[in-house]
Amino acid sequence: MMADGWRMIPSAVTGTMVVMDPELEAFIPLFPPADLTDPVANRKSLAELAAGVPAPDTVDMTIEDCTVPADVDVRVRIYRPHHAQGAIVWLHGGGWVMGDLDTEHPWASRLADASGAVVISVAYRLAPEHRFPAALDDTYAVLTWTAEHAADLEIDPERIAVGGHSSGGGLAAAVVLRARDQQGPPIRFQLLNQPSLDDRQETWSARHFTDTPWLTRDKLATAWRHYLGSAPATPYAAPARAVDLSGLPPAYIGTAEFDPNRDENIGYAQRLLQAGVSVELHQWPGTFHGSQAILSAEVSQRQIAELGAALRRAMAA
Repeated sequence: MMADGWRMIPSAVTGTMVVMDPELEAFIPLFPPADLTDPVANRKSLAELAAGVPAPDTVDMTIEDCTVPADVDVRVRIYRPHHAQGAIVWLHGGGWVMGDLDTEHPWASRLADASGAVVISVAYRLAPEHRFPAALDDTYAVLTWTAEHAADLEIDPERIAVGGHSSGGGLAAAVVLRARDQQGPPIRFQLLNQPSLDDRQETWSARHFTDTPWLTRDKLATAWRHYLGSAPATPYAAPARAVDLSGLPPAYIGTAEFDPNRDENIGYAQRLLQAGVSVELHQWPGTFHGSQAILSAEVSQRQIAELGAALRRAMAA
């Protein structure tokens, strides 16, 4: 045990000793197996986990479910804090396989409360029943609808952001690329939390963090197979494959230390900077992929607060 309470633990990840936040480490034995081979069972498991996460008090906001008309209609849940000006199209995680409006409710409501922005949580279609580009098409339809209905939503059309966690963060990055390439709605900001950006899994963290909590190398590879099927990856599926990152909106990228996605997140942030895009990169020590769901941990509370603060700053005049 280190003097500040952090714990050195043996790691099968690197064959060395690693430092895991002790408040997070205590919960690792309670996690279900890191597996995505049975999507139906996985969805049920996530729903059960999410049901145990307390949602914040939403008395100071209105919440509305509605349907966005598209080639395939898309369900959304809109969180509207009082006096909100901007909005974010928000995309849940779950490896493109799991997650819905209900499992994301604790996090979407927290983001709305912490940022003061309207949060439009998207129930995009899931793989493997609906492979790429179904989720991207759903998300882009919601972005377009949000911009076209800014007056109805009582938001400033110049203050629309896109963001998400994990696979949702990868979707957000892809939507930003597509909007740039197709001269779509202007996006003010991209909020990417531990995004899945690269199907190739060639970075140091992807090769060495093979058995990290919640997200392992095999689980990540399975998620990509579900999402892509036999189709080759394009930049709209795996944004790290994009050659040109210029002309994109400012970004906040949050990374977890013991996460296979860590180095592709850091590399994407560096490439954005080199392309002239303003980036705030926050690497959270002692954390792992999705560990912010452990709300009792002090570092999780800081992570969630910082996501809200970053969005609030981006929405400010």
